[in-house]
Amino acid sequence: MNETSHSEATLSIEDILLTLRKHLKIIIGSTIIVTLLAFVVTFFVMTPKYQSTTQLLVNRKLDANEQAAALQQTQADVQMISTYKDIITSPTILKDVAKDVGNGQTVSKLTDEISISSQQNSQVFSVNVKTTDPQEAAKIANITARTFRDKIKSIMSVNNVSVVSKATVNESPVSPRLPLNIAIGFVLGLLAGIGLAFLNEALDKTVKDEAFLAEAGLTSLGIVSEIPAEDIKKRAFAGQQHEHHTRVAETTDELPPRSAELRRRVN
Repeated sequence: MNETSHSEATLSIEDILLTLRKHLKIIIGSTIIVTLLAFVVTFFVMTPKYQSTTQLLVNRKLDANEQAAALQQTQADVQMISTYKDIITSPTILKDVAKDVGNGQTVSKLTDEISISSQQNSQVFSVNVKTTDPQEAAKIANITARTFRDKIKSIMSVNNVSVVSKATVNESPVSPRLPLNIAIGFVLGLLAGIGLAFLNEALDKTVKDEAFLAEAGLTSLGIVSEIPAEDIKKRAFAGQQHEHHTRVAETTDELPPRSAELRRRVN
């Protein structure tokens, strides 16, 4: 039973390889087309976006008498970052940011462009701005950080936020990523080609051997061998030559003997 299972598995692998080899043109064509499509869409259709980042530090300044509570205060500042993330992207802050930035900026647009990130147990968090203009991205990031730092004093009655690093203009787009998109297009094209190959093979009802008839419950009446195209051309050419020689021979037989023609001329 193990030998039978092993044989069936081997045949299945052979069938897969034969199918891939038979439809190799479809697989290669699909891979090339989808890869080129990914390149064209990435390079000519998708709009590049640029990102700028500014960092803020949450650290309350303590008096000399409060140094003993420094560790507890640090932990409190770290926990406050989660609250600050929500505040910095709230309309309370973004309304003033949109007004200072100008250029048709709105709160909803800024909400889509601004993201906040931080590391675990760190007192520093980052304000990331991604737009289609590198100059505007840096401008929005710096205005957002400055507005938050100034307004948090009145909102939370604390003075523990400072700007660690200002955002700078980054001329290199962060999206779309051409190499990544091309790689994705290559993989998708390859998978699509393989899928089309197996689909084409499944829809092909051509009788290839007697086993196909047996599976369908039909009886084989005989096998007609396939004649190569070159042999067909050779046989056709040979037949034309034979027919030509036959016609020449018939024409020659119909002509009168030359000796008889000479006797008529003499008489």
